[in-house]
Amino acid sequence: MSNVRRARRLRGSVMASAAVTALALAASGCVTVHGEREIVPTATKSEAERALRDFLKAYNAADKAYDPALDAARITGPLGAINQGGLKSRHVQHPDGNAGHVPLELTDVTYSIPKKAGWPRWFMADTKANRRSDLRWLWVFTKSGPDQLWRATYLNLVSPQKMPELKKDEDGWAVPVAPTAKNLAMAPTDLGEKYTTYLKSGGEGFAPGDHTTRWKAFRERNSKRAGLAVQYVDEPRNDGAFAPLGLRTEDGGALMFFSTHHYERQTAFKGLSPKVDADAKALLKGEVRQTLLLERVSNQVVVDPEKGAEGTDGGEVAFLGRIQGLTGAKGE
Repeated sequence: MSNVRRARRLRGSVMASAAVTALALAASGCVTVHGEREIVPTATKSEAERALRDFLKAYNAADKAYDPALDAARITGPLGAINQGGLKSRHVQHPDGNAGHVPLELTDVTYSIPKKAGWPRWFMADTKANRRSDLRWLWVFTKSGPDQLWRATYLNLVSPQKMPELKKDEDGWAVPVAPTAKNLAMAPTDLGEKYTTYLKSGGEGFAPGDHTTRWKAFRERNSKRAGLAVQYVDEPRNDGAFAPLGLRTEDGGALMFFSTHHYERQTAFKGLSPKVDADAKALLKGEVRQTLLLERVSNQVVVDPEKGAEGTDGGEVAFLGRIQGLTGAKGE
């Protein structure tokens, strides 16, 4: 047999073997087709425990020293913006560190780990803390690639009585919500835009409460302060580490985390100047002559009910918690 014929026969044998292998993998659900990845748990429990432990160690070090560099690698997204802005401000005000530092301790931890394909991967840790121990602390961790660190991305404090029951699949894993899910009262990617539109001009879709009707009313009153004109500009955030994330609930709805960006422009009447508090002064750029622009990032957690669901909230999106922080200040 010539070398050419041997090569052709060998190549045919290899191709046949590869085809059989691919078919076997496809039958078992383990093959990658057209760039799609296998649906797997986003983390093991031990990996999630290590991520929370590593973050907490970095967080406490940063809080004790008021040094944002000490936890910058373990935090991102809206929580990262809030944390880093707060640490920068307090470092300017207290360059020797946090004299009253008490380490944050987290106990009674429950992990909700979804199954999904590709990146980013994420999970939620539901904890109790030695601060505000009457509330549950919900942490969302994300990982943007196989060589990246797990980073704390969202944090909200929620009354345990208001926590919905999360759905689990047949293997006990949490069930993630697709960003464009259409069977909810609001699609996850619409939450930020509809919330910021609501803050500007009102409307329907959100249940009344501290972060909707009452916050909107407060801002309307605040915009009419004596000697000062206050304007608000609100923007949704759906990009990168600020993207909404959610888990399905047993009743068909979703527990959703999403983030928004808020600007407050204070313009004083002629001859006056806006007051600058210590937190804003520490982050201030420029000189406040007649105008002060405050920049804040907010992250919120809501129950987004199944579309058409009737209940005590009338099928409206209901806020469970919201945390915002000052991230910048500019004088003009």
